Order: sequence, then C-alpha cells, then structure tokens
Amino acid sequence: MISRSLHTLLLLGGLLGASLTAPVAHAGKTLDTIKQRGTLQCGVSTGVAGFSLADSQGRWAGFDVDFCRAIAAAVLGDPNKVHFVPLNSQQRFAAIQSGEVDILARNTTWTLNRDGALGLSFTGVTYYDGQGFLVPKKLKVTSAKQLRNAEVCVQSGTTNEKNLAEYFRGIGVKVRPVVFEGFEASFKAFFSGRCQAYTTDISGLAGVRNKEAPNPDDYTILPEVISKEPLGPAVRRGDDEWFAIVRWVPFALIEAEELGITAANVDKIRAENKDPAFTRLLGSGEDTGKNLGLDKDWAYRAIKSVGNYGEIFARNVGPESVLKLPRGLNNLWNKGGILFAPPVR
Repeated sequence: MISRSLHTLLLLGGLLGASLTAPVAHAGKTLDTIKQRGTLQCGVSTGVAGFSLADSQGRWAGFDVDFCRAIAAAVLGDPNKVHFVPLNSQQRFAAIQSGEVDILARNTTWTLNRDGALGLSFTGVTYYDGQGFLVPKKLKVTSAKQLRNAEVCVQSGTTNEKNLAEYFRGIGVKVRPVVFEGFEASFKAFFSGRCQAYTTDISGLAGVRNKEAPNPDDYTILPEVISKEPLGPAVRRGDDEWFAIVRWVPFALIEAEELGITAANVDKIRAENKDPAFTRLLGSGEDTGKNLGLDKDWAYRAIKSVGNYGEIFARNVGPESVLKLPRGLNNLWNKGGILFAPPVR
C-alpha cells in the first residue's frame, strides 16, 4: 500500500511531467476565422508615405503593410492574402473592436488609455517615434519656442493634438491649434499657407515634406522632439493565441536581422546552417511553431516574403526610400539602438 505522502509526491510528479509536455497550442478563434475567410483583414492608414500608401492601381506598400504581409505569410502561407482596410484616426479603434479588421497596423501610438480602456492590446513596438514640427524655411524659425501666437495644423483624435496643447502650455508659449479630421486635410492646409507650422510624428513629417510639399527644400523639421510615440500593431483583447502570433512575427524579423538572415539568403542559410539559433528560427530544427498554433515554417515564410526588420526599414522609411530617415532608436540593440527581440526558442 502506498503511503499518503508518497502518493502526494507521485501526483505532483505527474502534474509536473504533464506541464513539461503540454499539448501543442491552439491558435485561437481569430486565426480560425482568418483561415475560413482565406485573408487577413489589416487596418492601415488612409495614406501615410513610408507606412501605408496605395498607388494608382490600388497596390499597398509601406512599413506597416510589410508587417501585415509577414503575418499573412506566417499564418496563411501567402503574403498576398491580405485585405487592407484604410482607416482614419476616428475609425481605427472601432474597426478593431468590432472585428472589421483582425489587426490594426496603422502607425498608432501605444498609450495606457488605448491599451487599457479600448478593448484592444498592443503586441509590441515596431517603430520608435516622437512628435515634432514642420515649418517653412522662409519664416526663419529654428526652434518650436519661437512659434508664439502661430497657428499650428494638427489632426484630431490623435496623441499629437493633446501633446501639442500640453507642450506649449508647459513652456508658457501660446499657439493656436487648427484642427482637421483627416491626415491629408491637415497637411494640405499647412502647405496652402493656412498655418505657420504643422505637427505630427517625425516620420510623418518626413513623409509629407518629401512626398507632398511643392518643394521639399522649402521646409524644415525643427529640432524639438516633444513626445514618445511608440508605434506598433494592436489586436482585439480576449484572444491570447492571436495576440502571441502578432507579437512574435515582428520579433522573428528582428531576430533575423540580428542573425544576418535576409530574404535573399534565407534559403541557403536554411539548407546549410546547423546552428540551433538558425534552425529554430527557420524551421529546420526545433519546431517553435507548435507553441503558436502554427507550423514549423512560420518564421521562414515571413522572412522569405518581406525580409528582415532592417530590410523593411530601409526600403520603406530608410536610405532606400524617399523619407531617408536614420535608424536611430530603431537600430538593433547591439548597433546603438533599442530594438530588441526576446529569443526565439
């Protein structure tokens, strides 16, 4: 007869063994819906150069667009199985709350209120930004502190609107916000001369100056960065499995850059490199997909489709783009930035 204490130890050992051999994760109801539909519904901006912009043929391109394509490749096997839904600032949160989109990838700032009170969850930061000011060079303004009594164009329903008021109140300078509902309306009003300054995230300022200004050289971005604007994807709260997928696909692209894996060399590395860090990421060794409810090739397909994080940055907002933004904080942690992915293991 087994003693009570021995029986207890055996029971605890069995529970521990079960926890160490947990079943493969199920991907959750959101992924089930996406698979049944056959496409990923991705909420993007109505048009922000470098992040999400449709051409005359309706083809979408940009930093946020590429992350949606990577997720589609990981979960559906095809980066083109994405339907992009353009949303303005007022529409974006209702669209994710209602299920109109599966993911919001719309250069949206992660804040406590948005993360805690809107029924959605941010999965991580894909771009570290900050708010600034664009002014005509002819005004000879070199600092935001010189904008006393200036009219400043800004889009409503954004963190930029609140930051504008708080910043100038804090430094004791009075300005007059001119608020527009749409992004396009706000910068067009500025370029038409309606305002002396225009404010949004610095990546957005670079985009409108280089893509929309009659002559980009006539405008300058002031040196002040008045806020933290961590931009990243958001999903509906309540589906932890889908949250994990949308979190880990960008992490895999960051890890790929750190390991030197690109869209061009991923097949060669997958075939030849036997280092566990590479085989785990590319599906030729330990199966990491089972922990996400995906197959073992999920990260390989994402990298093959859009490249690593550095490639996405370079072609959309970096040196290969019209924005020509520096990597800055968005460089890898071992190259002077703060970009860091947890280990894919």
